[in-house]
Amino acid sequence: MDKMVIGGGRRLQGEVRISGAKNAALPVLVSSLLVDGECTFRNIPDLADIKTIKKLLRSLGVKIEGGETVRVHAADIANCEASYDLVRTMRASILVLGPLVARRGEARVSLPGGCAIGARPVNLHIRALQEMGAEVILRDGYVEAKAARLKGADIYFDISTVTGTENILMAATLAKGTTTLKNAAREPEIVNLAGVLTGMGARIKGAGSDVITIEGVESLHPVEAAVIPDRIETGTFLIAAGMTGGDIRILGCEPNHNEALIAKLRDAGMKIEAQGDVLRASGGDIVKSVDVQTLPYPGFPTDLQAQIMALMALGNGLSVITETIFENRFMHVGEMMRMGADITIQGKTAIVRGVPKLRGAPVMATDLRASASLILAGLAAEGTTTLSRVYHIDRGYQRIEEKLSALGADIRRVSG
Repeated sequence: MDKMVIGGGRRLQGEVRISGAKNAALPVLVSSLLVDGECTFRNIPDLADIKTIKKLLRSLGVKIEGGETVRVHAADIANCEASYDLVRTMRASILVLGPLVARRGEARVSLPGGCAIGARPVNLHIRALQEMGAEVILRDGYVEAKAARLKGADIYFDISTVTGTENILMAATLAKGTTTLKNAAREPEIVNLAGVLTGMGARIKGAGSDVITIEGVESLHPVEAAVIPDRIETGTFLIAAGMTGGDIRILGCEPNHNEALIAKLRDAGMKIEAQGDVLRASGGDIVKSVDVQTLPYPGFPTDLQAQIMALMALGNGLSVITETIFENRFMHVGEMMRMGADITIQGKTAIVRGVPKLRGAPVMATDLRASASLILAGLAAEGTTTLSRVYHIDRGYQRIEEKLSALGADIRRVSG
């Protein structure tokens, strides 16, 4: 099993180009299930989760070719079952549920897996499909859904759900009548998906707001479209600049998607300038401690909570970090404490007392974003950090060690 070996203490400088967003690419690739024809999608990142969704789509009979530019042909959906073996490693696999029911009238999808960061229930997806006229049962660990044709409905999500919004948004495009999604998630990835669907001929209004209206159509047609840049990767490199006192130009990003993070990092003493699709970030001499509360977009993203905690571990005071989105998302704390961080957990809150320096240590990744935070901590630490279970990082960061090395980091991947 691969490990990352990180020598700390180097100031990061130079340019890094951001890859396509994993959390946008997954639903965009799945949207091909709605179309009888070949779609072309650009800026697809090379990640473990992307390989998983391609494997899942192929198991349904979809033809897929290409790397960064992917051609997807879903004319012949030979199978409507997403098996446990394919779904268990990634929660986003549930996204095939809505499109399969909309296009083929049936689906059998295993209850999903993915990062171990809380329940993330799929009941919101199921209830919405039932409101659209689908017959849904849970049997033997699978969601089984059937509908001759879905019907438009007014759907209210009890909590903001990104995959729930995406799933029902896709399903509603082929439903009979009008569907309204209330308390819909507002993430940029949903706006990206809605743009792709609109390019296919879907009639969608309000994407990016908390009320989305979809007027169902009889069929959709092939489209060519691009995936947005990854705002979480962008944020991770912004924080890397702050942790190492570096000076980094981040290319091919979308600064508007990271406004909550940029505001916090400026409060923490960083200098950040935006120009077009480029961000320039430089760290100050002192990391000022700031409080953070994760919230649905456009609030501070839960997917950057672990990374900013690594920065706050070096802060000049006390930082209170509150996680409101997922339970069990402080599993990185124990590993950071092995490196000398002073962190106390009280329920959904982590109290971080800044220390003058972190020390390199053997640490273990527990989930995707935790692994990124431990790499950041290793970059800033004295001595050598060895990170195990790096398969987590490969799910969401495209060759992160190569990108960091190009900025001057001492980081390498080793086998065993």
